[in-house]
Amino acid sequence: MTDAWFAGANPDDPASGARHIREGRADAPADWPKSAIEEGFAADEDEYYEKLRAAALAAAREAVSERERADDRQLAHAVRSMDDAERTANELAERVVEWAGTLYEDVPRGLDGVRDIAAREPTTAAEERVVSYATRAVDLLDERDELQTFIEERAPTIAPNLSEMAGPVLTARLISLAGGLDKLAKSPSGTVQVLGAEDALFAHLKGRAPSPKHGVIFTHEYVNGTRPQDRGSAARALAGKLSIAARIDYYSGDYRPEIHTELAERMATIRARAEEGDE
Repeated sequence: MTDAWFAGANPDDPASGARHIREGRADAPADWPKSAIEEGFAADEDEYYEKLRAAALAAAREAVSERERADDRQLAHAVRSMDDAERTANELAERVVEWAGTLYEDVPRGLDGVRDIAAREPTTAAEERVVSYATRAVDLLDERDELQTFIEERAPTIAPNLSEMAGPVLTARLISLAGGLDKLAKSPSGTVQVLGAEDALFAHLKGRAPSPKHGVIFTHEYVNGTRPQDRGSAARALAGKLSIAARIDYYSGDYRPEIHTELAERMATIRARAEEGDE
């Protein structure tokens, strides 16, 4: 048989039948256990189903491995790592500046202070430890910057319309929050609008808070740069176009300038309300 999943497969190697399970198809249903026994692939039905299960698991592992290596997943890992690096660097900065303040005079605060401390030449054992600690924080800051550069370089090739509309970093965050470009493309605009505001949404569903107007897209200038009473409209308009951009990027991958023009025109209309109100 040529259309059976076990056709040409090694009975003792589950991976050899995995490709047929993932990509193969049969023109019509058949008694596959019987066929497998007749062709000597399995001694009986129990053995056939054992081999089918092993091959199906191998196919699933292969599919998961491929998915994790996909470009959009790498983008999601990169933005999460960038955020981790920045958060940890800030925590280290707070500690090292406080410590350095007991050893040096006029230590700048925050991340600037960390770079200042890391550049000093220690003269005591305590200073050596502080400078070393500050150097670790600076390394994390540098890694954060390199990760951002990686995102800015890769996002436009993975999601050209999203990157143009939202910027590379916000694009990576949306992909990460959705669980992949495929899931983002299949999400309704209302879901895209509140990605990153899950805690507020759950509180609303339990009757403890109002419905959130936006999630992580608040960082976009179209939302945070719009007057508060119009931000709901701005968030809906942006989320709607982001949803369309994600679908285009996932299903075709070609750049569509018209959707960006449409969004710009819609935002101009929303912001014109403020000017009308001032007259």
